[in-house]
Amino acid sequence: MGKRLFLASTDAAAQRPAAVEAFLSFCGGGCSCGGQVGFFKTVVKDPENNTRLKDLAAKKGLNPRDIYGVSLQEAVTYLNSGREAALIEEVLRRFSQLSAKFDPVLIEGADLEDVAAYVLQGIDAALAANLAAPVVILSGSGACLAASGVRYHRSQSAEVIAVVLTGAATAAEAKAIDILKDVEVIEAKGGDFSGVPPQIAPKVQSFVSTVVTPKRFEYDLIERARSSKMRIVLPEGDDDRILTAADDILRRDFADLSILGDVEAIKKKGAELGLTNLGKAQLIEVKTAPFRKDLVDKFFELRKAKGITPEQADAQLNDRNWFGTMMVKAGLADGMVSGAAGTTADTIRPALSIIKTKPGCSIASSVFLMCMKDRVLVFGDCAINTNPKPDKLAEIAIISAQTAKAFGVEPRVAMLSYSTGTSGTGQDVDDIHEATKIAWESLEKLYPGLALDGPMQFDAALDPRTAKGKMPNSKVAGQATVLIFPTLNAGNIGYKAVQRTSGAVAVGPIIQGLNAPVNDLSRGCTVPDIINTVAITAVQAQAEKGK
Repeated sequence: MGKRLFLASTDAAAQRPAAVEAFLSFCGGGCSCGGQVGFFKTVVKDPENNTRLKDLAAKKGLNPRDIYGVSLQEAVTYLNSGREAALIEEVLRRFSQLSAKFDPVLIEGADLEDVAAYVLQGIDAALAANLAAPVVILSGSGACLAASGVRYHRSQSAEVIAVVLTGAATAAEAKAIDILKDVEVIEAKGGDFSGVPPQIAPKVQSFVSTVVTPKRFEYDLIERARSSKMRIVLPEGDDDRILTAADDILRRDFADLSILGDVEAIKKKGAELGLTNLGKAQLIEVKTAPFRKDLVDKFFELRKAKGITPEQADAQLNDRNWFGTMMVKAGLADGMVSGAAGTTADTIRPALSIIKTKPGCSIASSVFLMCMKDRVLVFGDCAINTNPKPDKLAEIAIISAQTAKAFGVEPRVAMLSYSTGTSGTGQDVDDIHEATKIAWESLEKLYPGLALDGPMQFDAALDPRTAKGKMPNSKVAGQATVLIFPTLNAGNIGYKAVQRTSGAVAVGPIIQGLNAPVNDLSRGCTVPDIINTVAITAVQAQAEKGK
């Protein structure tokens, strides 16, 4: 990710246009970018007649449309129709196109001082957080207003690195306010910003975002999937949600799809639903597929030792989950997603029979990616193994860490219990102690350098203050990112409790430990759930193929 800086202002007296010019001029000659700093504005009022926007674009040899996310009118339409997520996605998409050409990029927030832009007050800080950009807040109307700007941006998970005061307020007055004590405060009296960029530049250069918003995670996930497209098979072509999700996936072009079902029925249903991209998918009727005989023969060879006959093999592949799994096994697809209309067993049983677990993995297990407001946590196992023994729990912990790493989450693994350290006794706690010991013994071979500790309670795993009192010497306590629950009962309750009470987006279950990715959907899944699961399966397939 390239370097970027987000300029936000609290009022018209903040003189944001002058600040933009100062930063662009500084980057043009005072840093290593060689004048190739980009400029991007999140929301623009009346872009067709915006002279300033046209001038800024011309200086970079671009069209005005290249340097902004959406117009103010478009933003209002998005928000008034309850489509805030789509607004953020569009701004991210437009920014991604610009940032591919420029590094660093200066981002200017919306003109919130404009009465017509009041509706955006709830979105500008969220855009900064989703763009993973450090924020400098410009304020011309007093230290209290600057403090309010910092508080608001932080409430949206944006990371503020400095405040610039352009009015009569002084840095000393600002530093007397608690929330500004850990923020650099710079005075730019009379709108003289010449000394501001050199002071802030080191912070921008060293900045590493610690925030991962759900929308940012989803966007990055889909971009990763698009970087090397995989083919995913969807066996449930008679489900409207599957077809609707497939249409959007094909529109966004981040995976190739094979959809199983009655081909004419799929086409008819697609037309009824107004779907325009299904023609890009490979539509397959399992009973008449041109490669059916080859799959039947391969399936018979795989299962004949189990007593299956050629006739039984042929009949078994009338089931679309078995057929789709054989497509993955035969290399006709890179992964499979199913379960919208069936049970977990319907999806997993063919995978365990045909694809099987990886060498060194004795079981398949699952994790959920829990997209919190400002980070992603990994919860396992919440969907498959009912009451794993200590050796299996250790295995689940290590492979969950590997899954976390594959999705950009730095793994720090907490083995959860109702007891932290040596504070409790009982067989359940002893099992976690044993699982932790087995995992430690396996780390050098399976995951050198992995931070793993336990047993610990949920609060000790995530809350630094609790961790300091209960496990002060742990490298995991207080900063865990991968949480391993002792049983399916605990894990399933845990992820749903967090999902429903915190508003977290639960992505999964992601099945891990198989030789090729096969993932299960909930029967209550939504279209976004399906889209995310296909993207996850594609990224897993990339990892399996070393891409």
